[in-house]
Amino acid sequence: MTRTLLRGARVITMSPGRPDAERVDILIDGDRIAALLPEVPEQVREDVERHAERHEDTERHTEVVDLTDRIVIPGLVNAHLHTWQTALRSAGADWTLLGYLLRLHLGVAAHYTPDDMWIGTFAGALNQIDHGTTTLGDWCHNNHTPEHTDAAVRGLRDSGIRAVYLHGVPNRPPDVPHPVAEIDRLLAGAFRGGELLSLGMAVNGPHYSSPEVAVADLRAAEERGLVASMHESGGAPPPAWESVRDAGLFGPRTNIAHGVGLTEDWFRTLVEAGVTFTSTPENELGQGHGTPVTGQLLRLGAAPSLGTDVESVVPGSVLSAARIALAHQRGLDHERRRREGLPAAETPSVTARQALSWATVEGARALGLSDRVGRIAPGMRADLVAIDTRALNLWPAHDPVATVLHADLANIEAVMIAGRWRKRDHTLVGVDVTAVNDALRASGERLLAH
Repeated sequence: MTRTLLRGARVITMSPGRPDAERVDILIDGDRIAALLPEVPEQVREDVERHAERHEDTERHTEVVDLTDRIVIPGLVNAHLHTWQTALRSAGADWTLLGYLLRLHLGVAAHYTPDDMWIGTFAGALNQIDHGTTTLGDWCHNNHTPEHTDAAVRGLRDSGIRAVYLHGVPNRPPDVPHPVAEIDRLLAGAFRGGELLSLGMAVNGPHYSSPEVAVADLRAAEERGLVASMHESGGAPPPAWESVRDAGLFGPRTNIAHGVGLTEDWFRTLVEAGVTFTSTPENELGQGHGTPVTGQLLRLGAAPSLGTDVESVVPGSVLSAARIALAHQRGLDHERRRREGLPAAETPSVTARQALSWATVEGARALGLSDRVGRIAPGMRADLVAIDTRALNLWPAHDPVATVLHADLANIEAVMIAGRWRKRDHTLVGVDVTAVNDALRASGERLLAH
């Protein structure tokens, strides 16, 4: 196993009880963070390796990486994305939610081959890494056959990203349960052992299932210790919600994507049960899902995780999602004060640090990985992002947290997943981008011909 010492950066750990940003060096041993060390002064730079050796019993080479003028953050978490749609990028930019469902799910989706699933997932995951996402909740609901599923899983594995693969089924009728035999096949095969990939279930959920099926699906996930994620978007909750609640099946491994349309009482019930919510603010506002649920959650002492949903419609940057969620909620809060005849607030209702937590800590929680990722601390996985603040759009980076939220693709200098560099010097490591682009274009053109 190798060791790496990241030195000279301002570090945002997102760990409770620590400053928003601090000058510490990060010692990485294998796939984990071994220690956060006091900053090594420039005048003793030649002693850095010996400094690291004092924290290690064995003598091995330590790679020392100087990250002066960078900000290091925990790897970002995109908790809800359908990577299988990557080859259709921008095709649905002007689709409403209804148009998206008709054209894609009842149209193009049926023409996907396993090869289309592989390249869409592979390219979509690489793009996430490029943008600083190290953990992905891949909500894959176009699995027509086991071969489609295996190809999508292989795309994730080939990319090197950490992911929870949420297995779903296209156009499943409300009275048909999730194919549990397929879940068990995956658990016994592709997801047996291994560190980076975990399995979850993308279920129809109580909004789109009969009460019996909703209960059966969530019970199957609970019995296997899997995260069960479901869409909920608009309209009053049908009776199946009560059936799931009465069965005691709402809990920390239950994740709701969108959540718009739920009543305040239901939000309270679900939050108290530990249910997590994932908001995809740009898509929710643009396509017509409804108003993102950030405010409802904050009022109950909870918070959303974030996703980007569909690259066929909106871009895939989770930092953009964080900015949109922050600005939208601040705008709602400002407007509420004006309607109440109050003066402008002296302080913002939501902070930049909160928004960054939605893309790190809360995303890890939503995917059941908060013991591994989302924070920088000894024992956590070495999933890290280095942001180069020397560019004209970020310098002089007075506030590190705000600077991170101002960053875009060009500022993501390096990405590490499980102690391994996946992006370095602004370039993906070991990826023939031209070949990926060619395969992705061929897939997209063939699919859009339908």
